[in-house]
Amino acid sequence: GSVVASYPYDDSPTHKPSGIYSKSADDEVFRYLAKAYASNHPIMRTGKPNCPGEEGETFQDGITNGAQWYDVEGGMQDYNYVWANCFEITLELSCCKYPPTSELQQEWENNRDSLLAFIEKV
Repeated sequence: GSVVASYPYDDSPTHKPSGIYSKSADDEVFRYLAKAYASNHPIMRTGKPNCPGEEGETFQDGITNGAQWYDVEGGMQDYNYVWANCFEITLELSCCKYPPTSELQQEWENNRDSLLAFIEKV
């Protein structure tokens, strides 16, 4: 897990593990939507999720192109965009895939304004 808004493409022509910006035809729209979410999230907007074991990982403005972060061949985000014309971003909301119940209220508070901003853009 992490705390970042990722956008297409997740796959790249070179299939290098990471570091390749794989720009879609609608890159500006995807960046706009990802920033709308990230800029309203108190952790994501810092670009420094500070996840255990990945303390040095950073994302400018709290967003990343999927393949630049890590290449994923055959991911749902790319599939939906290419085959269904669905503009989908992936939201990594926590360093922990399954946060304990005691942390769910804080997760809601962290994401409420981001969700509302994202819905407004749609």
